[in-house]
Order: sequence, then structure tokens, then C-alpha cells
Amino acid sequence: MDKTLLKKIDEKIQETISNKDDIKQLISLLSTIDNSKSFALGIVVGRIYNAFYYQSKRILNREPTKDEFEEFLEYIQNKKSDLENLW
Repeated sequence: MDKTLLKKIDEKIQETISNKDDIKQLISLLSTIDNSKSFALGIVVGRIYNAFYYQSKRILNREPTKDEFEEFLEYIQNKKSDLENLW
């Protein structure tokens, strides 16, 4: 994956971790289910996927390829425990 793109994704992950209280507040307003951890992970995944897609278009001037998406998935898989431990 492009190094600049990877850096932007990592920045978004760190921003998400830093703003976990904001996300918790959003969850408390919107979640009517008992399993708010799944809901939280959905918000986090949405933020990170959006960053990947948007930054790919901005940095690479194109949509990400299937191979780049696979690399993104592998990277996120490696960060999964960091993201799950927020809640």
C-alpha cells in the first residue's frame, strides 16, 4: 500500500482512539441494543474505511484497487485488538 495512504489511515486510527469519548457519546445517543461494542466497532470501521477510500482518491487520484483493498484489510486485521480494546 502507498506509504502516504498508510500514514493517513494510521492517523485516522489514532484520531479515533483519541476521540473514543466522543464515539461513546454518539453510541449512547443512537444505540438501542445491548451490544454497544458491535455498534462502536461499526462506527470505527466506517470511519477507517471512509478514510481509506477518500485518501486513496485524494492521494492516488483514483479509486483503490482490489489488491490495495486486500492490503487495507490485512492492515486493519493487525490493528483489530487495538480497536476492540477501546470499549
